[in-house]
Amino acid sequence: MSELVPGGNTPLPDGAVTFRVPGPFDVSALVTDDGGKVRGDGDFVFYNQPAAPGVRLDGDRLTVDPPRLRPGASRVTLVVSPADLATPLGRLPSPSVQVTAPDGRVLARFTPPRPQRETVLLLAEVYRHGPAWKLRALGQGYADGLAGIARDFGVDVTEDTPPPGGPASGTGGVRPPRPQRAPDPAPAFARGSARGGGRPGAAPDATARGTAPGTLGMPGTPGTPEYGPDPDGFLGPVNSARAAAGSPPVRLDARLTAAARSHAGAMAVRGTLASEVPDGVFVHQRVVSAGYAYLTIGEHLVSGPRTPHEFVEYCLSDARSRRTLCDPAFADAGLAHVPDARTGDLYWTALWAKPFSPAGLDRTAREVVALTNAERGSAGLPPLTADATLTTAAQAHSADMVARDFYAHISPEGGRPWDRAAAAGSTHRAIGENIACGQRSPAEVVQGWMDSPGHRANILKRDFTHIGIGLAGGGRAGTYWTQLFGG
Repeated sequence: MSELVPGGNTPLPDGAVTFRVPGPFDVSALVTDDGGKVRGDGDFVFYNQPAAPGVRLDGDRLTVDPPRLRPGASRVTLVVSPADLATPLGRLPSPSVQVTAPDGRVLARFTPPRPQRETVLLLAEVYRHGPAWKLRALGQGYADGLAGIARDFGVDVTEDTPPPGGPASGTGGVRPPRPQRAPDPAPAFARGSARGGGRPGAAPDATARGTAPGTLGMPGTPGTPEYGPDPDGFLGPVNSARAAAGSPPVRLDARLTAAARSHAGAMAVRGTLASEVPDGVFVHQRVVSAGYAYLTIGEHLVSGPRTPHEFVEYCLSDARSRRTLCDPAFADAGLAHVPDARTGDLYWTALWAKPFSPAGLDRTAREVVALTNAERGSAGLPPLTADATLTTAAQAHSADMVARDFYAHISPEGGRPWDRAAAAGSTHRAIGENIACGQRSPAEVVQGWMDSPGHRANILKRDFTHIGIGLAGGGRAGTYWTQLFGG
């Protein structure tokens, strides 16, 4: 094990390595090429975009699998900032990172000198050195925070004002503010929710993101339920645990079980726990490919348990994993386990979902509006009125992000929020947009937006009078949310 000093480096073994930064910090990462610049939005990994090819974020843990980085990537930089944006780094203990190998061995530790005026710290980086990969300790700080990161790494953002001649916009960004217009260097991200569980020290929660096969979440005809048998006796311990928590029972859906079996088999072939496995398919993609459209979803990816009872006992041993198992929103489940042919270890995938319905979509959107208006009421502001044209535009954007695998206010062809609103028939002169992904409920997504300065400003903007909500499932992060404002 190496105790690194700033500038020190050490070789990395083959396979994924995990960085853990405990304490009151937010961890993020930047994936860059040889020129030191990000290629696009997908190269910035943070709490609301918790994965990119070869990089996964799970709370205070970041896992990097260098061979699986996107083509052209040669470096991953670990970034640390205060979890409480009002607290400067100098008032916190110096962040310390521990790096572990795929087998759990501690490879290195690094604690930089305590920051002073810095608000963001580049803690360490994984970089290509010839055919191999190495780890370098950094400890470089930015007094201008994420604005400095944007300047040096080429992180793009969405402007809070449109181009000349365009309507006014209060768009909440998904990336840090541009240096030239950043009175507050804090990011305006909506905080996402962690889901699922895994083997301690080895399996991240299933928050990775991947390509979706099509558009879900638009009003339509849901699939016919396909409830199946329970030959493994899975439902007994599951529903007993749910009953003890006051939650209704779940039923096994054959489509979810098929998706779970496909994903468990792919993990067993690789011998790894991951939301995306060597065939390039993400767990949520398997769900929609199996014909199951959902309003909300959760998952457990686990190896080790030998029986359904042991699997459920493991899920109950961790608070976050237990919340997923006992979430009262879920009505359906799917479970499968597949052995690794080399070791005999069982790889488990459990999927939990609430099926999509047009009525459920409408009910969820109305709840987001009600929670948003409750926040405005607490601030002494009038409520927003639901608007059909804004709803159409918001729903279309959420579905588009799922279908075309992007997460941004600007669509791949350059469409902006005010363009989408006008195309849907809106005549509002002021347009603002919040987006988020990964949250499982209206309460989670509204709280996430309220925890972010940029999104909170949109919700509490006095000039806005109308609102539309969209949500779609099936993408990398599970569910994609859009909140479109007009005034």
